[in-house]
Amino acid sequence: MVRYTAPERGLLVTIYLTNNRSVTLAQREFRRRFPGRPTPTGETLRRLAARLEETGTTRDAARRGRPRSSRSAENIAAVAEDVMEAPSTSTRRRATQMGISRRCLQRILVQDLKMFPYKVQTVHQLLAADRQSRLTYAQAILNHHQEEDDFSSKIIMSDEAHFHLSGYVNKQNLRFWGTENPRVTHEEPLHPLKVTVWCAVFAGGVIGPFFFEDVAGQTVTVSGERYRAMINEFFLPQLDELGLENMWFQQDGATAHTARATTDMLKDAFPGRLISRFGDLHWPARSPDLTAPDFFLWGFLKSRVYVNKPQTLAALKDNIRQECEDLSPEVLAKVMENAIKRAQMTINCGGGHLHDIIFST
Repeated sequence: MVRYTAPERGLLVTIYLTNNRSVTLAQREFRRRFPGRPTPTGETLRRLAARLEETGTTRDAARRGRPRSSRSAENIAAVAEDVMEAPSTSTRRRATQMGISRRCLQRILVQDLKMFPYKVQTVHQLLAADRQSRLTYAQAILNHHQEEDDFSSKIIMSDEAHFHLSGYVNKQNLRFWGTENPRVTHEEPLHPLKVTVWCAVFAGGVIGPFFFEDVAGQTVTVSGERYRAMINEFFLPQLDELGLENMWFQQDGATAHTARATTDMLKDAFPGRLISRFGDLHWPARSPDLTAPDFFLWGFLKSRVYVNKPQTLAALKDNIRQECEDLSPEVLAKVMENAIKRAQMTINCGGGHLHDIIFST
């Protein structure tokens, strides 16, 4: 739509009226005077003439609805100051408090102030002594990395995780339309079905999964005795089969892992190369961001094993086995290299949370 200036509108009406309201003559005269401007249509000429006769001016009528004054310089400055004082206030509450529309407030925040609604990141709690413990571990890892060739390929990192069977019913999305309540119910087990999985990650692959269960296939808790049985009957034979020698073995500080009998057994299997509480290299508590199963494997598996919505524990276990088998050595080599990089980041962060990773997106 062509927009004419106020002087052009006045001239258009004058030409149109002096030519006895002839659209053709008025257009011809306008082209002569303004050869580079678009020629007005007959509808435009008649509308401007009618507006002049009705209102005494060719200006546009005042817009209806809320006046567009909310994004004034004064309001923009007021919003900036308010955000500085209370950055976590919701846009709904802030708009109400400031007396402007929420939509206008969002435009001021995004378009004028170039702000973005960043989310608060939830991280594990670190106690006062944890920072030094993490620093000590990280420095030791970096020292070994400098002293040993391909050190990242000589570490095995292990952990357990629970995988619950899918089949969850979202009551907010499940409705039955009708004239009467059909009184439909959905039964859920008191204790959701799950499997407890142990895996070990190294640069060449995943050792496992191993499922902690009894002879009937029922999931059981990980006790010290069951953990030692898994190490002796499953893990160590797997190491022999893969030909892995002179490897470092990492585990967290769970009670089943750090019982005296368990620690003695692992020290015999990994002389001088046990990363654990009471091990040759102390594993810092509350540090899932430093171990490969926690910062990579479990999240990766849980994003994949539920895609086909397994309906039985057997199907869920099959999915876990398949996804572990499909992980390529190239990917896992990068994961273990990342474990070394995280040690350096821990040093850079003074033993605190790895902000470069937490806020990388």
